[in-house]
Amino acid sequence: MHVVTLISARNDPRVSRSLAEQAQYIIGEAEMFWLERDTACDLVTEDAPDAATREALSRLALSAAVDCAVQPVAGRRKSILIADMDSTMIDQECIDELAAEIGLKDKVAAITARAMNGEIAFEPALRERVALLRDLPVARVSDVLATRIQLATGGTTLVATMRANGAYTALVSGGFTLFTQEVARQLGFDENRANRLDVTDGVLTGTVAEPILGADSKLAALHEIASARGVDAGDVLAVGDGANDLPMILAAGTGVALHAKPAVAAKAPFRIDHSDLTGLLFLQGYKAEQFIAA
Repeated sequence: MHVVTLISARNDPRVSRSLAEQAQYIIGEAEMFWLERDTACDLVTEDAPDAATREALSRLALSAAVDCAVQPVAGRRKSILIADMDSTMIDQECIDELAAEIGLKDKVAAITARAMNGEIAFEPALRERVALLRDLPVARVSDVLATRIQLATGGTTLVATMRANGAYTALVSGGFTLFTQEVARQLGFDENRANRLDVTDGVLTGTVAEPILGADSKLAALHEIASARGVDAGDVLAVGDGANDLPMILAAGTGVALHAKPAVAAKAPFRIDHSDLTGLLFLQGYKAEQFIAA
């Protein structure tokens, strides 16, 4: 059995019954189940949709500005969530916001964008950006967290709902522990992993502790966490937006590019372009009434 899921943002419901019936017609024969009226719908079919059917469904979804996912029914609900932080579980890139404190946001953000789209290597790009933060008082991190960082819509509900259903949740970031510790606490993650900024006498030294947590480290974290929980990568939902997230996205049972950079979205098995983070719950077959409001 396979399921086609149509998903829109909850604050902009676009999955009408008419749209669901059009998708049903394209599939040929499918049973309709509503996960949330006008927002998310499952269409369950006995056979896997072929390439032509998937292409037609993609065109329909694109025309309606909704997300569309096709997957086997069995095993769609995962027991581990591994999530990126910057531009995934929060709306900003922390290093860009730190740079804003010293008037260098545009310069740093340009490097960040290139690294996240895979145009330049992540590790040297991180070292280059961190060097520009030299002599910034570490106390400014608290100011940035309080005034510049916003949790992504649906994140607390995603984490709370998965944890309530027995899942383990890990925030694995190429950013910095000074941010992930607080963001993970606010969102309710079980653990967090990130890079450590070097600090001397209360100011940033302009260096980051080695080894840098990049793409390979994120992939290793996925396998390590899964092994510790007695499962394999197939039972992991991994979500991110940048090139350093792609290896873990490709390795996971459900790998999702969320509002991702073009190079990442093009390669990811699943992509969420319109929904917020609750789309990852609909993707797993949760109904809206099963969501846990944190």
